[in-house]
Amino acid sequence: MNKSGVYQQGLTPSKAPMEQDVESPAITIRKAKLPKQACEDLPKQLGDQVRAKRKIQRYVRKDGKCNVHHGNVQETYRYLTDIFTTLVDLKWRFNLFIFVLVYTVTWLLFGFAWWLIAYVRGDLEHIGDNQWTPCVNNLNGFVSAFLFSIETETTIGYGYRVITDQCPEGILLLLIQSVLGSIVNAFMVGCMFVKISQPKKRAETLVFSTNTVISMRDGRLCLMFRVGDLRNSHIVEASIRAKLIKSKQTKEGEFIPLNQTDMNVGYDTGDDRLFLVSPLIICHEINQNSPFWEISQAHLDKEDLEIVVILEGMVEATGMTCQARSSYVTSEIKWGYRFMPVLTLEDGFYEVDYNSFHDIHETNTPSCSARELAEINCRIHLPFTWSVASKLSQQGVLEPEGREKKHTTLVTQEEGLEEQTERNGDIANIESESKV
Repeated sequence: MNKSGVYQQGLTPSKAPMEQDVESPAITIRKAKLPKQACEDLPKQLGDQVRAKRKIQRYVRKDGKCNVHHGNVQETYRYLTDIFTTLVDLKWRFNLFIFVLVYTVTWLLFGFAWWLIAYVRGDLEHIGDNQWTPCVNNLNGFVSAFLFSIETETTIGYGYRVITDQCPEGILLLLIQSVLGSIVNAFMVGCMFVKISQPKKRAETLVFSTNTVISMRDGRLCLMFRVGDLRNSHIVEASIRAKLIKSKQTKEGEFIPLNQTDMNVGYDTGDDRLFLVSPLIICHEINQNSPFWEISQAHLDKEDLEIVVILEGMVEATGMTCQARSSYVTSEIKWGYRFMPVLTLEDGFYEVDYNSFHDIHETNTPSCSARELAEINCRIHLPFTWSVASKLSQQGVLEPEGREKKHTTLVTQEEGLEEQTERNGDIANIESESKV
């Protein structure tokens, strides 16, 4: 048994049995002794370090890009059926490469076609013969045919190389190249225009707060985050949405990874439609329909969840739809904090201080869940007689109905019934006299 085995079994070296060979001398290895408290705290400290070093896996990154990669796609032909969208979605370097490649290939193909016509007709054998009428004047090789193809497709027309009326096949090829060249121009230029005018960069000036906070607002526990627009040209018809991304397991045992749950940020009241001129604080009230209804501050630290916020609207300058996204993981949800104000009134205008856009300050907030807070409020506002009766019934002091009563209790109840009957008769007589 080695020395490590002794320590793994929790035995001290003096109490552990030593099995040694006769020929090998005993070697004593002394290890540094740690205090008992340090030995007990060491696994806990290591666990905290591992949790701290654990990389947070986001569903949506802070810059709005979705952290999802599509793999093992078998039906790749579907990308070619929508070739226009495929080209627009490509990165700029690939898009420019395809743009140059398409034009170069078409020029080369039609240049080869012009050279082939000249070769078949024998124009290349009668270069400099004034008695011969070629298909294209001054076409004396493949290079000149390539240049004529560029002039034809781009409609440059220098006037040095021109087609003659004695070449019907050349006239047909000229028509085909003109039509196909227009299609290529429309497709590639349209693709580049759409890619340039995409409103993705407009989302760079739509900012979200670094953290989301949970605090009290109007007597209710609310989850809040802040959005703002850095440009003077505003987002038209802006709307905000929020979703909770959290894995769950159904009652039947089915595991649903990254389940999406809607979070109400004012859909029923219209507060989700924003007039985003200055930074706004978006509020999600934690009520019975909220996924945070039963989550307390202590429970929140143990949760593995993510809040995805989506801001949509039309760009005022172009009229195109723009979408900005961000997300908040558990470590970015601050319980018991509130945002610092950023709007101040100056001489004739309002000024927004974006230096304080992400700043938060601590505020008094109960650490219990919204459900527990609602139950506490209900108990505070209950009538005294109802609360006392409920407490007595819970403790078994009040006897349930249908059980045998004592003789004194029965007599008391009968007297009470007689008094109630007489009182009802008096009330009926008073009502009849008032009607008369």
